[in-house]
Amino acid sequence: MSDNVKDLIYLVSAVLFITGLKGLTHPRTAVRGNLLGAMGMLLAIVATLVHQGTLDWTLVCISLGIGAVIGAVFAVKIAMTAMPQLVALFNGFGGGASVLVAGAFLSDIQDTAAGYDILGATAVSGLIGAITFSGSLVAFAKLQELNFIDNIKIPAQQVLNVLLLLACFGLSVYASMHGSLAAYWGVVVLALILGVFSVVSIGGADMPVVIALLNSYSGLAAAATGFVLSNNVLIISGSLVGASGLILTRIMCTAMNRSLANVLFGSMGSTEGGGSGGDADEVYATVKSTSAEEVAMLMDVASRVVVVPGYGMAVAQAQHAVSDLTKILQSKQVRVEFGIHPVAGRMPGHMNVLLAEADIPYDLLLEMDEINSTLDQADIVVVLGANDVVNPVARTDPSSPIAGMPILDVDKAKTVIVVKRSLSAGFAGIPNPLFAAENALMLFGDGRKAIVDITNALQDA
Repeated sequence: MSDNVKDLIYLVSAVLFITGLKGLTHPRTAVRGNLLGAMGMLLAIVATLVHQGTLDWTLVCISLGIGAVIGAVFAVKIAMTAMPQLVALFNGFGGGASVLVAGAFLSDIQDTAAGYDILGATAVSGLIGAITFSGSLVAFAKLQELNFIDNIKIPAQQVLNVLLLLACFGLSVYASMHGSLAAYWGVVVLALILGVFSVVSIGGADMPVVIALLNSYSGLAAAATGFVLSNNVLIISGSLVGASGLILTRIMCTAMNRSLANVLFGSMGSTEGGGSGGDADEVYATVKSTSAEEVAMLMDVASRVVVVPGYGMAVAQAQHAVSDLTKILQSKQVRVEFGIHPVAGRMPGHMNVLLAEADIPYDLLLEMDEINSTLDQADIVVVLGANDVVNPVARTDPSSPIAGMPILDVDKAKTVIVVKRSLSAGFAGIPNPLFAAENALMLFGDGRKAIVDITNALQDA
């Protein structure tokens, strides 16, 4: 294949990437966008392999087959509730691939002269790729709620992070000037440690931001690898992923009213120098509990019900039960909508993915800014497994750890039903006065069972 034909195919692939990325901005076009992006990557891979000419096609086919089998197993076996963990792993795989490709390239050119630009790009690819790989594995462990990862405490961690970063920069400069393979792998080792140290102290509430940032890192590492290999389509695709990841990170930070620096170096729930939201016993002194039958009676005479899902819904795997409840309510001419907070769950769009998987129509899923203005007109709001994103303290207490964070104004509804196992705090570690509000009722228990019980009571009504 000639260079001109290859570049033409790369151009088509780039157009498909951009079109596919555009499609991912709306649920209705997301599937088509995903297919267009996959088609663009397939074209790019085939063009690259054919252009190389002298390849062991048996080895190539075996590698593609192994990858296809692993991908198919993931697609079939991974539950939708575990999608954030899978995204974290994919981010890590992308970073790891960049490290290996850049390292192999540097090994191949040891006996030839290479420009500082190529050597510099190689070092950058190894640095960002290694941070992405180890950081993503730590994020996976946190999302999987592996207890050992939360027990890791590193003394003077921020100081160590700065020292590691400076050491990585120093070795990267040396590798760029001398093409040293030993220096490159030194950068990789230090960057792997830095990736662990950077993510291990970040709390679960910040995981949507971390996932978006690591996704950006994987794209930047791929773009750097594209410069190493002089591969235009890799530069384009990596830049698109890197830029979109940074934009999404910014959106997530805005949704939490926090800076990226605060996410990376702070701690959600820290009360140093600020209020804690009050004593839990005092805040919850007037909590009122309810039953599934009572909730069903309220819903039976309601005209509009809004469901606000949170990570608790994912843990309870209650999305299908919610879908059944939605159908029952709609059959009774009740208007049902869903209020989606941008950082509800463990990754951007987590709640949208779970609800869509349960066949809940896209037009019922309303973003926070869209639904907040009408929540005061809702007869019932059902808060299912959410906590900090509906905590009115964010509006009322400037000393609170979540002060200023945009929230869903569910406390303005006529009646609020909070489905939760207990009165335990959210990731911010503070009580939620919503649970004890005059218009709020607590339905204690497993989220899925509670929704099923409400549905059964409605059917019997």
